[in-house]
Amino acid sequence: MVFKFTVQPSFNFLISFAEKLKVPVVNNRLQLPASLGQGFVKKIDIETDLKFVMHHYTLNQELHLKRMEPQQKNDLISIVFNSIEVPTGLSTVKREAMQFIKSHGSAVQVASSSLGTESIFPAGSEVYFGVVGIQISRLMSLLHLKGASSLVETMLSPDTPFFFHENMTPDIHRILRQLSEIDDQDQLSHLSYRIKTQELLYLLFHKLLSRDDDRQSHINKADLEKLYAIRATLIKDLSQPPGLGDLAKMTGLSETKMKQLFKQVFGDSIYNYYQHARMEEAAFLLRESGYSVSEVGYELGFSNLSHFSRLFEKHHGLTPKKFSVAG
Repeated sequence: MVFKFTVQPSFNFLISFAEKLKVPVVNNRLQLPASLGQGFVKKIDIETDLKFVMHHYTLNQELHLKRMEPQQKNDLISIVFNSIEVPTGLSTVKREAMQFIKSHGSAVQVASSSLGTESIFPAGSEVYFGVVGIQISRLMSLLHLKGASSLVETMLSPDTPFFFHENMTPDIHRILRQLSEIDDQDQLSHLSYRIKTQELLYLLFHKLLSRDDDRQSHINKADLEKLYAIRATLIKDLSQPPGLGDLAKMTGLSETKMKQLFKQVFGDSIYNYYQHARMEEAAFLLRESGYSVSEVGYELGFSNLSHFSRLFEKHHGLTPKKFSVAG
């Protein structure tokens, strides 16, 4: 199912989505019809300039959300927290699901409303999908930063399109799950929503502010699509290190611009991003596939298993052997 929408100050996602599904909204909550799956979407007006929409469901079919570019600029910032849990079952099925998730979900995306974005959620997987909609003035007040980085200055400028991608962390995933489980009948539920939403923002900006304070360049939708094509190429075959010349040729970007924009959006160099994804895949294979340490190393293109072990320990704090036993 594909749902297209445009964000603007008067837009109400919950109402529009309910109209698309032809289901009622009761107390700012939409219950998914059985034909689509199980779960709900609910909207929480934390403040007039800070809203949170929570999606928690398991779908019978793939859901494709497409946020279109608005005709007029506004000062809204959308922060999307995607968390998709791999379904249980055979390890081969889980690995296919993990490949889909690495390509399409389980990430945090921060974007100005002037940029169109897309999110894809696979059928059969449990989705925790939260969206914080916040106006620039409110974010500025919440952060209360002195001497802000160029990244934050770009984000707080209403005339500059921006997009930042962060990987999900266990802490962000935990808070997102807690938000989905708040009991609306609790007299203090609104306070709980406020605290947990602000905690999400804290965890996100703690990561964003740890990035190198590099100069920020303007980015458009075409560039963003090229960067995600590069990311998809990197993680498609983690046994082969990226060739920068090939990636630049594939996207039509110069190597200089490609490297600068990739680091700006994803927070790391192309090669470091590839190595991080490689180590995450190694951890997944050690936990779920039944492969030995040597099989995982060779699967990911390491001819020197000592090098693989050192690199894995640097990323995860344990050697592959100790990690597989601990898991």
